[in-house]
Amino acid sequence: MSFARTLFRVKPAEQLSAEGSHTELRRTLGLVPLVALSVGATLGTGIFVVLAEAAPAAGPAVVVSFVLAGVAALCSALSYAELAGSVPVSGSAYSYAYATLGELVAWICGWCLLLEYGVSVAAVAVGWGGYLNEFLQGTVGARIPDVFAAPPGEGGLVNIPAALIVLLATGVLLLGVRESARATTITTLLKIAVLVFFVAVAFTGFHSGNLTPFAPSGLAGISVGASAVFFSFIGFDAASTAGEEARNPARDLPRAIILSLAIVTAVYVLVAFAAVGAVGVDVLGHSDASLATALRLVTGQTWSSVVLAFGAVVAIASVVLTVLYGQTRILVSMSRDGLMPGVLSKVNRRRVPARNTLLVGVVVAVLAAVVPLNQLAEATSIGTLVAFGLVNIGVMVLRRTRPELPRSFRTPLMPIVPIAGLGLCVYLIAGLNAVTWATFGIWTAVGLVVYFGYGRRRSQLNRG
Repeated sequence: MSFARTLFRVKPAEQLSAEGSHTELRRTLGLVPLVALSVGATLGTGIFVVLAEAAPAAGPAVVVSFVLAGVAALCSALSYAELAGSVPVSGSAYSYAYATLGELVAWICGWCLLLEYGVSVAAVAVGWGGYLNEFLQGTVGARIPDVFAAPPGEGGLVNIPAALIVLLATGVLLLGVRESARATTITTLLKIAVLVFFVAVAFTGFHSGNLTPFAPSGLAGISVGASAVFFSFIGFDAASTAGEEARNPARDLPRAIILSLAIVTAVYVLVAFAAVGAVGVDVLGHSDASLATALRLVTGQTWSSVVLAFGAVVAIASVVLTVLYGQTRILVSMSRDGLMPGVLSKVNRRRVPARNTLLVGVVVAVLAAVVPLNQLAEATSIGTLVAFGLVNIGVMVLRRTRPELPRSFRTPLMPIVPIAGLGLCVYLIAGLNAVTWATFGIWTAVGLVVYFGYGRRRSQLNRG
């Protein structure tokens, strides 16, 4: 096989599925924990702060912006659902690209996911420390000093809370997948309950006058709002990283992906509608903690914002746990394929990739503790959008090259849906800033050095 052909050799879907069926991971996850995994990864800090960005642009029609963003995310979710049912393994978009677009593209996809998962966990952990301080201030009247709650360059020495939540999540993952799934389900239900509490309280102060004019900037404003809120939908694909720990992956993974997106969209629309109706877009647009501000204005007291701060603490902890889990499972797949060191796919007696989990947990904890992540965190979005785009391409390629492959779910309106999903990804990527592109370029260059220096020579496909 020529050098060029080795770069684009695919790993057949049957081979990937066969390797996944003989996994050393423990198959314990049913539909409910899989849905909780995806909802837990998606329903995080976004809804607590995103209204402040989207409401001024869209006006009360920000509710429509959430619906539009949900429909846009659905295009990629349907592509994920088909590939998750066809290639039910732990690698998510990485494995799907390997089965459709070839090894080099799969490597780039996996490398992008490592950037997105790793840095986003660290950035989310930093945000967790801020909400923890707000919760402590409202309950016991004290807060963690900035020197121990912020990294160098941002007024502190080390961000202990950020590192602590990452290490705590790592410890939960080391207990086993059943215990991790139980923790994820509990925290996901708690944060949904807090958001339902917000909706119930906000509706007591609802004024229909706050909904007029409904779309002051017209369709253009709704579109700008949809772009702003789209990133709060990222995470619905988390269930696809659990393909080898699901009891019936071919049946449950597609269902979990679509159900989780439906749940998240419904929650977002209800929260946005209640918040706008309660206080109006002007108030929401002038507050970083828009939901907490809305509750204080409706109730005239601070206790309700303390409850919301508790919800944010739970929500962010849940995101740290689920996204950290996803990164370790992607590394398992890359390691088993020979593109990463074999030690990363070894499991312990609890059937957990312990060394992999410890390595990821420590690295992310250090990042969260000492690195200012504001600009770097923004760069994680490009990794997600690249993965989404490749999945939309991959589902079309697999339909054409392997029409006879068994599929437990089929993307409707082929190829309109994946083309729409791909178009949205291209549109959003094109709008990212120069810092994001520079970070992505450097990360990709490092990844190519690793692939050509290590992964290509050690690929399991060389043994075929």
